[in-house]
Amino acid sequence: MASIQKDIPIAAPADAAWDAVRDFGAVHTRLAPGFVVDTRLDGDARIVNFANGNIVRELLVNCDEHRRRLVYAATSERVIHHNASMQIIPEGEQRCRMIWITDVLPHEIVPYITQQMELGARAMQVVLGRLGK
Repeated sequence: MASIQKDIPIAAPADAAWDAVRDFGAVHTRLAPGFVVDTRLDGDARIVNFANGNIVRELLVNCDEHRRRLVYAATSERVIHHNASMQIIPEGEQRCRMIWITDVLPHEIVPYITQQMELGARAMQVVLGRLGK
């Protein structure tokens, strides 16, 4: 199984970044607008519409307030296994890091998931960075 990790520096306080990450149904407005164009809640899941036209159902696995860690699993026709976590780690009062890890199968999908995570990471870094201003 492939494990893809992004370590994203954020120019904003950890609490502000975490508040956006933990808002499970607002990815398109609070976390990665532009990269994600719509998010709709469906029970413990969200239906995520990406800018590239892909639509993915993501199930909330855990939201750990103490560790500022959100875990979700995605399902789609192209992916056998997809589990991801986002964790916000403080680095002083005005900065933090997001550690975004995705475990995925099959191996053939890894280049696509890596590319999507790079685009998502850039979008989140910009949007969350605005919270620090």
